Amino acid sequence: MRTLWRRRGEGPWPWLAAGSVALSLLMLLALLLLLAIRGLGHFWPAEVALVALQDGQPFAGVAVREEQIPGEETRERLYFTGNRDLDGDRWRWVEVSAIADIRHPAELVVLQRSRWGEFHGRLVAVTGGGEHHTDEAAWPALQARLSELDVLRDERDRLRDDVVVPLVRRLDNAGNLADADSRAALAAANARIRELQSAMGDDILILESVDGRRIEQPLDTVLRAWRPNAMSSPDKLVAWAGGVWRFLSEGPRAANSDGGVWPAIFGTVLMVLLMSLVVTPFGVLAGIYLNEVAHQGPLTRLVRIGVRNLAGVPSIVYGVFGLGVFVYGIGGTLDEWFFSESLPSPTFGTGGLLWASLTLALLTLPVVIVATEEGLARVPDHQREGALALGATRMEMLTRVVLPMTVPAMLTGMILAVARAAGEVAPLMLVGVAKLAPQVPVDGDFPFLHLERKFMHLGYHIYDAAFHGDDVQAAIPLVFATALLLVLVILVLNLTAIFLRHHLRARHGAPSRW
Repeated sequence: MRTLWRRRGEGPWPWLAAGSVALSLLMLLALLLLLAIRGLGHFWPAEVALVALQDGQPFAGVAVREEQIPGEETRERLYFTGNRDLDGDRWRWVEVSAIADIRHPAELVVLQRSRWGEFHGRLVAVTGGGEHHTDEAAWPALQARLSELDVLRDERDRLRDDVVVPLVRRLDNAGNLADADSRAALAAANARIRELQSAMGDDILILESVDGRRIEQPLDTVLRAWRPNAMSSPDKLVAWAGGVWRFLSEGPRAANSDGGVWPAIFGTVLMVLLMSLVVTPFGVLAGIYLNEVAHQGPLTRLVRIGVRNLAGVPSIVYGVFGLGVFVYGIGGTLDEWFFSESLPSPTFGTGGLLWASLTLALLTLPVVIVATEEGLARVPDHQREGALALGATRMEMLTRVVLPMTVPAMLTGMILAVARAAGEVAPLMLVGVAKLAPQVPVDGDFPFLHLERKFMHLGYHIYDAAFHGDDVQAAIPLVFATALLLVLVILVLNLTAIFLRHHLRARHGAPSRW
C-alpha cells in the first residue's frame, strides 16, 4: 500500500479525506436515526401493563426504560402511569425484583384529556342524554360520542377563529363607530358557541383505576380514547399516523409538553422567508460593490475584514442590537407617529415577526456578502474582457455576463444563511419569539400579514419544552420529534435553493466549483 502511495505521489491523504467524509455521513445518519426513533416512536400506541407488586399493590402504566442503580445489583424500571389527578404524579420507579406479575388486559383504556393528562384504567359507564351504557356497550358508545364531539369542537373552533376573533378586532379598531351589524354577528356567534359548549358538556364517564378508585370525568375534557392492548398492528399504524398528523397540524397544549407544533412550523418558515427577502438583495449589492465597483485600496480591505469579523460575533449580541435599535428605537418611534392612540400598549415597540426577521438578516448578512464576493472572484477575467471587447458597457457586462454566472454562489450564501437563521434561538428570545402564540401571523384581516405579532419558533419550542415545561420527562419525546422536524424544515429549504442553484449553473455556465 505504501508503494502504491509513493507511485501515485498522493500519500494517505485522499484515503483519510474519504474516511472523514464517510464518518461525517455516518454521524449525520446516526443523529437522524436517533431523532426519528425517539421522536416518532412517541406516537406509537404502547401497550399498558397491569403490574402487581409483591405487596399486592397494583398499578397500570407504560414501561419507559430500565436502569441499574449505581453500586448495587438492583435494577429499577420507570413506568408512565398517568392518573395525575389521582396520584399527584405521572411517573413511577419500581424495583424489578418487587414485581410479582405483569399482564396486559385488553380492557385497559387510555384517555387523553385536556386537563390532568392521560388516564390509565377501566371504563365503567357512559352516561348522558338520558342514556346509560355499561360493560361492553360503554366502549362503542364512547367512540361514537367522541366522534360527535370532534364535529362540535371543529365548529366551535371555526366560529372562534374565523368569526369571533376578526369581529372583535374590527370592533376594537372601530371604537364607537362600530356598526350594529358587526355587533349582532358577534352576539350570534357567541350564542352559537355557548350552545356548542352546552351540547358538549352533557355526558359523563365513570372511570376506575386498577386499584379500585373511581372518578367522574366530563366527556368534553376527553380528546381521544384507545385500548392499546386490544389493537392490532394495522390499527396501531393508523393511530400512529393520526398522532403524527395531529403533531404537525395542531397547536401546543399543557405548557408545550403536549399537542402539536403547527404554529411553530409556520412561524419558522415565515421568518426564514422574510429574512431571505431582506438579506439577499442587501448582501448581493454589498458584495458587488466591494468586488466590482469600489476602489481596491486599504479602506476596501478594512471593510472586508470588518465584514468577516461580523460573521464571528455571538448571536446574542445581534439580539441585543435588535432589541435596542429595531424594537425600542424604530418600533417605539413608529408607535409615537402612527399608533399613539394605542399607547402605552405598544404595537411595533415590542418584539414581533418583523424585528426578528431583520435581526436575523443582519446576523446572516456577512455570510451572503462573502459568498457573493467569492463567486464574483471566480468569474474568469476573460469573460469580462470579452464582453467589453464586443462593445458592452460596464453595466451590461456586469448584469448580463458576470452576475448570471455568480447566481449559484449567491444561492450558496443564501443556503448558509437559511441554515444558520433557522436554528438560531438566542436573538429571537429578545426580539419576538413567544412561548405560546396559537394564532399565526397570517389571517384574513387586512393587511393579512401582521408583522407586529409575536410568533412561535421550532428552536425556541425545543428549548422551552426541554427546560421550562411542567413535566420535562413527558416532553422529552416531543423534543426529539420537534428537533427532527426542525432538521427536515431546514433540509427542505436548503434543497429548494440547491436545485435552483444547479439549474442556474447549468443555464449560465457558472464555474463548476460552485
